Amino acid sequence: MSPPAQTPLYPWHIENNAHMGTFGGYSMPLWYPAGARKEHLSVITSAGLFDTSHMSVIRLSGPGAFDLLQYCFSKDLWVAKGPDRTKLPPGKCAYGVFLDEHGGVLDDAIVYVLSPEQYLVVVNAGMGRIICEHLQRQQSGRHVTIADHTNHLAKLDLQGPQSARVLTRILDQPLVVLETFPYFSFKGSITDAPAAIQTVRLIDGTPILLSRTGYTGEFGFELFVPLAAVEGLWQDLLKPDGDPGVIPCGLAARDSLRAGAMLPLSHQDIGPWPFQNNPWRFALPWASDQKTFTKSFLGSAALVAAEVDSYTQAFVGFDLRKIDVTQARVLNAADQEMGTVLTCVTDMAIDRHGDRVYSIASPDKPAGFAPKGLCCGFVKLREPFKTGEIVVLADQRRRLNVMITDDIRPHRTARMPMERML
Repeated sequence: MSPPAQTPLYPWHIENNAHMGTFGGYSMPLWYPAGARKEHLSVITSAGLFDTSHMSVIRLSGPGAFDLLQYCFSKDLWVAKGPDRTKLPPGKCAYGVFLDEHGGVLDDAIVYVLSPEQYLVVVNAGMGRIICEHLQRQQSGRHVTIADHTNHLAKLDLQGPQSARVLTRILDQPLVVLETFPYFSFKGSITDAPAAIQTVRLIDGTPILLSRTGYTGEFGFELFVPLAAVEGLWQDLLKPDGDPGVIPCGLAARDSLRAGAMLPLSHQDIGPWPFQNNPWRFALPWASDQKTFTKSFLGSAALVAAEVDSYTQAFVGFDLRKIDVTQARVLNAADQEMGTVLTCVTDMAIDRHGDRVYSIASPDKPAGFAPKGLCCGFVKLREPFKTGEIVVLADQRRRLNVMITDDIRPHRTARMPMERML
């Protein structure tokens, strides 16, 4: 077995005593000396910085690139405007999934529109080659160049309500860049930005792609940078005298934040089963009737024809205890087995007060609110439960009562208008 790959920041992680683990074929920081709890809370209250250079990046270019993505990617890249429609414009991005012919998930992804004939596709660690080969198999004579750019550039995630203020320290003309920056849009490019996309540079002139996206549910950005520039940028963002302050965060906090934000982990919460009856319907191109699709795409016929045999639902517990998902079962009140546990983590920013769940960021939280954290995640069930119903998660050591919910961590900031965050 070959040793795990390393991101360009691996020496920094080792030097700064990160607790390392293998994920997606890479040696990655799980947490730093501050601990996963502090890292999680920092993203909710201030800002945290993640090394995400393990993610895979694919570039599609050519006159057939749009049509190939329209067929292979679940999200509709046509934007309806009255009787007319237009393509998703440069500077916008979209979240969706790549499905197989049976409607099962190969991977989830974000597509970035550089121009009508140029797209970046960001998929999960270790999936670059697999998705490239999948796209090539579906090319069918379309004129498209598909290139795997994994390990050719670096990526950082700066997440938290102070993220925009942190960026003002390291961007050239920051107020110009950050003005009018909607959620799921981006600016800049690693090379020369296409004419329709505003150029973004660091203070030293280094070009970057800056995207208002992330995997935490909180306000923040993803930064794509040249490999040679990433260590300097990482250290500039973490300067101890910076105001506001930023701390490095590992994969443990990334996992607990994304689960509390109702976001799936590919190959765990979504996988080789029909992508239906789950909390992520927004990844499919539903028509206004919410029963049909606005386009045909690879796997769509299978989704329409598939018999419903599982339901993925979110849950939130009554304390911070977790269970081992590799051994866990879901039981109903009569102790009948109803399904399996996909994710079970602790969101350290939430707790119960009376019959409500509050976040440390909730504007209406009770006086003196100091959350201990609640377990949360996703279960895959044979039949659906109503919001508010109690199920039991059981492994070989314990049984936990949890409540089915349609949301977990309230008052998330990802969609906050930019003018409120500067």
